[in-house]
Amino acid sequence: VQLQASGGGLVQAGGSLRLSCAASGIIFSRYTMGWYRQAPGKQRELVAIITSSSNTNYADSVKGRFTISRDNTKNTVYLQMNSLKPEDTAVYYCQAERRGTTHWGQGTQVTVSS
Repeated sequence: VQLQASGGGLVQAGGSLRLSCAASGIIFSRYTMGWYRQAPGKQRELVAIITSSSNTNYADSVKGRFTISRDNTKNTVYLQMNSLKPEDTAVYYCQAERRGTTHWGQGTQVTVSS
C-alpha cells in the first residue's frame, strides 16, 4: 500500500494550496480517506475526512476554508485549502482507513507565512 501526498509548499497568509494524495495497493473506493496534520511540538490532529459514500467531516478550525474531495477514478483524495493562516503550518498526512485498518502517507509540508 502506498499513499503519495503532494502539493505542499510555502504560501502567504490568505493564500491557497491544493494537496493531493494518490493511493495504490488498495481498493480506494471502499476506504474512508482523511487528511491529518502535525505542527512542531503538537500532536497529530484530524483535518478532514471523506467516507466511501463521500460524506465529509471537518475540524472546526478549518470549516468553511478547507474542502476535501475524492476522485475514485484516479484513486486520489484532495484537500483544497483556502484563506490559509499561519496556524495552518504543519506537515499534512493522508490516511486511508477501512474496518479498523489504517494506512498513512509520508506527509507534505505546508508553511503559511504572515
